[in-house]
This record gives sequence, C-alpha cells and structure tokens, in this order.
Amino acid sequence: MCQISVPGISRQTKKVINSFPLFMIRYLLLFTLYLANVLYAEDAISLQQILKGAQVTSIDGDEEEIWAASNGNGIYRINRKDGKVKNFSSAGGEVSLDFFYCIAVSPENIFAGSIDGLFIYDRKSGNWTKRKFGKGGQLSNWIRSVRYDAKSNVVWIGRFMYLTKYDVKRRRFIDYDMTVRDNIKTNTIKVVSVDGDSLVWFGTEAGLHKYDKSRDLKDEESLYFFDNRLNYFRGEGKEVSISAIFFEQSNIWIGLDELLTAENPEYNIGGLYKYDRKNEWIRFDKNDGLSANGIYAIERTGNKLWVSLYQFSTRDKEIYGRGLVLIDILSEEVTTLYHPELASTIYAMYFDGNSMWLGSSTGLSKIEIRNKFADWK
Repeated sequence: MCQISVPGISRQTKKVINSFPLFMIRYLLLFTLYLANVLYAEDAISLQQILKGAQVTSIDGDEEEIWAASNGNGIYRINRKDGKVKNFSSAGGEVSLDFFYCIAVSPENIFAGSIDGLFIYDRKSGNWTKRKFGKGGQLSNWIRSVRYDAKSNVVWIGRFMYLTKYDVKRRRFIDYDMTVRDNIKTNTIKVVSVDGDSLVWFGTEAGLHKYDKSRDLKDEESLYFFDNRLNYFRGEGKEVSISAIFFEQSNIWIGLDELLTAENPEYNIGGLYKYDRKNEWIRFDKNDGLSANGIYAIERTGNKLWVSLYQFSTRDKEIYGRGLVLIDILSEEVTTLYHPELASTIYAMYFDGNSMWLGSSTGLSKIEIRNKFADWK
C-alpha cells in the first residue's frame, strides 16, 4: 500500500494572487503555495494495484462484483469479497475478441461494448452471446457507451452511429437516429448517463441530447439538444464533443474532448462545465488548476469530484494523460492527486461506496480513503 498526497491551490486564492501587479511575484507566490501544499498536504489516500498490463477502458459493478473492460485483454470480473479475478478473453475461448470500450452491470446480465458489436453475459448460465447491428453498417457496431437503466429496465447502447434501446423484459432492440440539423456527429453517441427517474442524457461528438422518459423517444418533443448555440457551454469553441457526464444535486458536470489544430485552434477546446440546469455555465480549465483541458471521466466521493484529464498535442497529434484532480463542489477548490504509481492516463473511474476504482493505460487500481477528517464518502 502506498501513500498519495493531495496538493492544490483554490480558485479564490488564485484570484487574490492574480491581483498583484508584478508578473514575477505572482508566479513565485503560486509556485511557493504549490510546493507547500505538496509537502504539507493533510489528506492522504492509499493505492492498491489490482491488475497490471491491461488497458482498462470502462468499469462498473454491484455489491458482489466489479467488472472491467479492456482494450486488448478482454473482460475482467473481480469478486469484491475474496478479490479473485476471472478473465474472459479470446485466449480462454469465452469471447471471440479482446477489444472492449464500455461495460454495464445489471442483476441478470453484463453488457460489454466492443469494436464489433455488443456482448451479453448471462450471469446465471455463465454464457456469452453476441449481438450485431445492421443499421449503419460495420462502423455502427463500434459500441462506445452502454448503460443499464434500472428504473426502466432497459439498456441504452451508444454506437458510433445511432442509439439503441434494449428492452430487457421484451428482449427487443430499437434503433434511433439522433441527428440534429443534418449534422451526422449529433448521431455519434459517446456517453449515456441516466439522470434520476425521468431523464437520460446522450453525449455526442457535436453536443448533448436530453431525453424526457415520460415520452416516446421518437417523439420530437421528448428531446432537447444542447450545443454551443444560444450561449450553451458559454458559446465557446467551434463544436462541443461530450466525453463525460456526472450529476450532483441541482448541477450537471459535463466533460469535453480536446481536439485542436494549428489551423483550427477553437475546434474542440475541452474543459469541464458546471451547468445549474437553468442559465449558468461555469467552465474549469487549466487556468483554474486543471492539469489539462481534455476530460476522460468524472466520479464523486462526498464533496469531492474526481476528474481524470488528458492533453491533445497540436504538435504531434497525440493524446497525453495528465492524471487526476479533485474539485471541492462547495468551494470549487482544485487539487491534484500525485503518486509515482498512479498512472497518468486514467480512462475510467467507479466508486463502489468504499473504494475508488481506476481504469488506466497500465491496469486496474483501487484507492481507499484513509483520512478520517475528510468527507470522502
């Protein structure tokens, strides 16, 4: 077990420092405060490596098991009581391929999205089946998001093209074209997130759909679309590509992809937005303490919002992981998690009520909070 310190500087402190007139004084103060927080941080957490060598892209679970999808090593099941790990892969013959991007757990089934369709695991029989989709061609069988909606007993399947709803009771798949204003990127589903009993949000490469579950999805009145028009997302960037969604109380936290070029520096500017469901949009970016503007995932423990980050390089067109930050949802203070064994590229997070599970480029790890003074749970 290893210790992780939590450094950081609050947004309010930065505002005070930035009021100083001298350039060098301002930055010396920032650097001094950063070092002080690193060396004397009171919060400490422990890190445990569960899997090594697998690129873990998605995590979900229940009271008994944690399930993780990986890009190249199949699917993993971890028993929460004894810690035993079971790997489902092509090498073992359980599944026909090993490249998975998302996973969702329901009482009866596990749903795993791959580059070649949807895989369904029957938890009672222990058998896997595969579902392919005809509408949209082969690219539409790249499943990028899957979410179980317990209230409606349906599974939402976000595909590279089109959205699919699986009615568990009727065992019926229904496809939906989500295109808005003839922009095909509004039909490329990246994120699905269930919001209480009445709403579902679908994030795309060009904006965000809000769906009212009291209506049929094919009814145009059931949907509302947010992009950067009408001052949504503060009107920033050329387009908004949604990468993560998280709900807390009356606010929605929305993470964006960063994708910039020298020719188009405003294409996808990234950042984390706090939306109050009414009029206010607050943006967090590198100026507020984030280590980068690209967002991979968002989770929460108590008053702390966990955000994993990446940076898109315009120089070599590569993506570089930039670790984790914590945001206090009350004070909006941003702090950075640091530890030499914590991967810089963290694709997915899942909080099981006791531990935070991290899926990264190097494997699966688990963080347990040990500071009794911090309200992590």
